[in-house]
Amino acid sequence: MDTAGPAGEKPHAVCLPFPTQGHITPMMKLAKLLHCKGFHITFVATEYNHRRLIRSRGPSAAAGLPGFAFATIPDGLPSSQADATQDPASLAYSTMTTCLPHLRNLLAGLNSTSGMPPVTCIVADNLMSFAVDAARELGVPAVLLWTASACGYMGYRNFRLLIDQGIIPLKDEEQLTNGFMDMPVDWAPGMSKHMRLKDFPTILRTTDRDDTALNFKLHHVERTEIADAVIINTMDELEQPALDAMRAIIPAIYTIGPLNSLTDQIVPFMDPLHKVSSSLWKEDHTCLQWLDGRKPRSVVYMNFGSVTVMSNHELVEFAWGLANSGQDFLWIIRPDIVKSEAAALPPEFLEATKDRGLVASWCDQEVVLRHDAVCVFLTHCGWNSTVEGLCGGVPMLCWPFFAEQQTNCRYKCLEWGVGMEIGDDVRREVVNERIKEAVGGEKGREMKKRAAEWREVAIRSKVTSLNNLDSLINDVLLSGKENRVSTKGDGIACNVAGNAAF
Repeated sequence: MDTAGPAGEKPHAVCLPFPTQGHITPMMKLAKLLHCKGFHITFVATEYNHRRLIRSRGPSAAAGLPGFAFATIPDGLPSSQADATQDPASLAYSTMTTCLPHLRNLLAGLNSTSGMPPVTCIVADNLMSFAVDAARELGVPAVLLWTASACGYMGYRNFRLLIDQGIIPLKDEEQLTNGFMDMPVDWAPGMSKHMRLKDFPTILRTTDRDDTALNFKLHHVERTEIADAVIINTMDELEQPALDAMRAIIPAIYTIGPLNSLTDQIVPFMDPLHKVSSSLWKEDHTCLQWLDGRKPRSVVYMNFGSVTVMSNHELVEFAWGLANSGQDFLWIIRPDIVKSEAAALPPEFLEATKDRGLVASWCDQEVVLRHDAVCVFLTHCGWNSTVEGLCGGVPMLCWPFFAEQQTNCRYKCLEWGVGMEIGDDVRREVVNERIKEAVGGEKGREMKKRAAEWREVAIRSKVTSLNNLDSLINDVLLSGKENRVSTKGDGIACNVAGNAAF
């Protein structure tokens, strides 16, 4: 069965991610799934990220495929040719205050383009919730994708209660260091009983009630309720209490995840759609060749994502912690990972580890985490990295940087049993000790066992997630159409033109 309407036109989904790598990646996965279900896709990037994509992957990266097109809008920030993640706070404020008129213009242009099906729905990042307003004006359904964890969402939703109780904003900055942040918060709806104030998203760590980041998150998280549906990139078994709390607020919740494993199942490896990438960094493919030459379960993989920054002192402490552990390692170091200066690893470290370590600037992380050589993942606890680690069955060492990464870290260590924390103050002795324990200690063995169990849960969740995807399409995205997609079968093969074979 095709998703085309009576006139033979495909449904047309406009997919609008928040313009940072960690948000673009899951939206691209979802766009590919919808394309394979018969949707025409317009994937919207900011002009800045469009230039970065072309620099990293070449002009053909933005050429699209039949039924899968790219479009751009301005982000409202001053023009720049830099090849780095933009300041999150500035980007948040700019998109919230400037992007709606640009989206309106784009939608009008798409609907007036000859030979293109009219826009029938908008799928936007939760942090681009102004897209709901554009959808209402157009008279089409609006769906929001929450790209982070459900527990992270509830962390933000509890900000109002923390404000009402006078806990935040902080009275002064001394509360960040005097033990105040260790306050137990075991009463927060939908949250773990093990939560402390410092485990909530870091945006609450402000003394200013008018803080831009705080109000940006509150604005978009609370606007989730006005969407026709919300997609969460998670598994019910992983986050049931948080999802129950979300459903009490937002009835139309669809758990469709992990998106990385679903896309791998639905999009055949040889299909041109498989090669459509949203990576803003040039990937070093020698990483996989290097891993092929390592022993099974011998490599510590270390990657802090696309936004985390650190001091050069912290970089050096991580380096010597790795060196002293004696483990083989693959370490991804972005060119902009060190604040305000170039990353500089000690020559002595490079010499000491030349036979057992590889440092690269970026890689295909999903493939790396599925590689038999990887035994431990040292991570910033971003949600994409978390679910990719769970899908790979890899235990994790945690050094969260900001936002809800602290919440993810707490859950990994105490709720899901797959992680250990490095600690805010990076010291080589602690890094060394944690690596050795994760690789060969009793705690490490338990983490490996739990990680393997969650990998099996992720495999089993695919059937439910695909059924949820079909329900979302039928009940929401095609709510104005006569035809509905089939919900039979575990997986749908995607062909070159993007039609679904049912």
